[in-house]
Amino acid sequence: MESFEYYFSQISDYLAIYLPKVLLAVLALIVGLWLIKKLVKGMDKLMEAKEIDNSLRRFLNSLAGIALKVMLLLSVVGMVGIETTSFVAVLAAAGFAIGMALQGGLANFAGGVMILIFKPFKVGDYITSNGHSGTVHSIEIFHTIIKTPDNIVIVLPNGVVSNNPVENYSSEDLRRVDFVFGIGYDDDIKKAKEIIKELILADSRVLGDPEPAIVVSELADSSVNITVKVWSKKENYWAIFFDMTENVKLTFDKEGISIPYPQTDVHLSGQLKN
Repeated sequence: MESFEYYFSQISDYLAIYLPKVLLAVLALIVGLWLIKKLVKGMDKLMEAKEIDNSLRRFLNSLAGIALKVMLLLSVVGMVGIETTSFVAVLAAAGFAIGMALQGGLANFAGGVMILIFKPFKVGDYITSNGHSGTVHSIEIFHTIIKTPDNIVIVLPNGVVSNNPVENYSSEDLRRVDFVFGIGYDDDIKKAKEIIKELILADSRVLGDPEPAIVVSELADSSVNITVKVWSKKENYWAIFFDMTENVKLTFDKEGISIPYPQTDVHLSGQLKN
């Protein structure tokens, strides 16, 4: 009987000490989870308003939710009276070890976040990065996938892409198409320029503003080079380049204007001895 009273007294003492803390911790846990849900939802709406990529939004929402829940759990455990210093130390050590093991992956992740937030390019753009050119097929968290014109798939790590120059050929609506046509030194420069001008005016895809430029740019070793610069919509770039190159060659041939090729003249001085 005395033993029962002793244990009952001990249990009563423990309940008197810890029950209010446990109830308060449970209440804090419930309220905290509700607040975390609201915060994550608000963050998602903010990122949606900023037009951040869906895959990045989901990942950041998940990451933020996990981080906030871990912090809440540590706070609740501390409210009950359990020492949390050791937990924090273990988490820090684990985080450091994981970070060192996944150093390259973390760099790619950070690069992917930067690309998806600042959007130096988007799916469908034609880009050049790290010596590779192609159309962006998809942008993932850790890598960017591009397809070359001959349908080769190239996977670029986002860490490398974000830390090196990227040429985006699709970001602007207009592009300048440059040509260099060489004619012989004996050919009529004005006539050649007039032919090129007529071909430009006949092509409705070439824009009048900015105005096309047709200038003599170089007196080369075997040719007089005429540089032509015209502007077009980006989707017409290659069609104009190929068509204009062919049309100039055909028209020059028809009008008797030569397009010389490199050649070497050898002059002999003196007489050859038998």
